[in-house]
This record gives sequence, structure tokens and C-alpha cells, in this order.
Amino acid sequence: MGFGDLKSPAGLRVLNDYLADKSYIEGYVPSQADIAVFEAIAAPPPAELFHALRWYNHIKSYEKQKASLPGVKKALAKYGPADVEDTTGAATDSKDDDDIDLFGSDDEEESEEAKKLREERLAQYESKKSKKPAVVAKSSILLDVKPWDDETDMAKLEECVRSIQADGLVWGSSKLVPVGYGIKKLQIQCVVEDDKVGTDMLEERITAFEDYVQSMDVAAFNKI
Repeated sequence: MGFGDLKSPAGLRVLNDYLADKSYIEGYVPSQADIAVFEAIAAPPPAELFHALRWYNHIKSYEKQKASLPGVKKALAKYGPADVEDTTGAATDSKDDDDIDLFGSDDEEESEEAKKLREERLAQYESKKSKKPAVVAKSSILLDVKPWDDETDMAKLEECVRSIQADGLVWGSSKLVPVGYGIKKLQIQCVVEDDKVGTDMLEERITAFEDYVQSMDVAAFNKI
């Protein structure tokens, strides 16, 4: 497991591919996993690796709060694709004479060149980002909606649930699942836009039908 050498173009490409369908290294919020990987990178990824650069700039904004982010920082090799060996920090026998240390140098002229390169890369990234349509993050959620007892009108319960309308919410298939003592729960699928609809909102709206609904649980949650 790992990203390879995150100080190399190859390692950054692995990171970029890894982040193509993820916002963070682990989970759905910034964590110590992101800080561990961020600190292993020598410089901002190039503009063409826009997934990695987008993530890099986002995590950089947490610099002052990084100590308070959740999770426990682990060895770098504990993160990343399972089929890639982590080699960040490994010694190399040679170094390209054209390599630029983007974190500064005793050579003032080289430092200015690095600064100029960073600015060019960020400008290229911002230009590409402004032209590229925003990707809408969506999730597929399976809900378990439980009635009060076996006398609850399940058709009416489902009608109430489906009556909930919101921008970014689409209801899908459903079925009744026995839970015992003649009671059945409603299991219903929905697709939501993550920035517009959350499980807390769904629970609040569904349990508001208190004549029919006893409780609501999330049975499955998958990013699309």
C-alpha cells in the first residue's frame, strides 16, 4: 500500500488517480491522513494533475488547524492504493540537473525560478478549473423506515415518505421487509446531491410523519 515516491512525477500521478473519485485520503472530511500525505509532498502538483492539485490547495488551507483535524496520523505507507509500494523518502543515486526545489534554496536565483514556476502552475490550474464544469458529488442511500406496529398503513407511510421533495433528491425503488411479529419496515432507495441533501435532513423530514413513522435508519450509504 502507498503512493510510491510522492516527490516524483510518478508518485503524484498515482495520488491524482487515487483522488479522481475522492475528496480526501480517507473518509468524507479532512483528517490526519490528509496531513500525513500532504507533508510528504515536496511541492504543489502540476496543473495537469488537477485532482491532486485541487486536494493539495484545499488541505493547505487547513494549515493552522491541522493539529485539530480528526484521526491519528499513521505511517505514509498505510495510505493509498493497495497495489503500490510506498517509496517516499527513498534514497536515489542520481538527481535530474533540471529538478527545482520548490521549497527554497540557498541560491536566490533558483528560489525566484521556483516561485515563478509555482505561480504559473497555479494560474494554469485556476484557468482549467474555471473552464471545466463542476462535478456534482452524489450518493446513493438506502433507508429503513420503521412503523409503530403491524396495524400501521404501510402504503400511506410510503406515500408520506415519497411526498418529501427537495432539490437534489430523487426517490428510487422500495420494498417491505419483515422485521418480526407481523411488522414490516419500508426499505427505500434514494439518490442525493451531497451539497444539497443530507441524512439528517431526511431523518427530520421522514420522522415528522409521527402518526406512521417510529424511526428511520441509514441501511447503506455509497458515493456515486
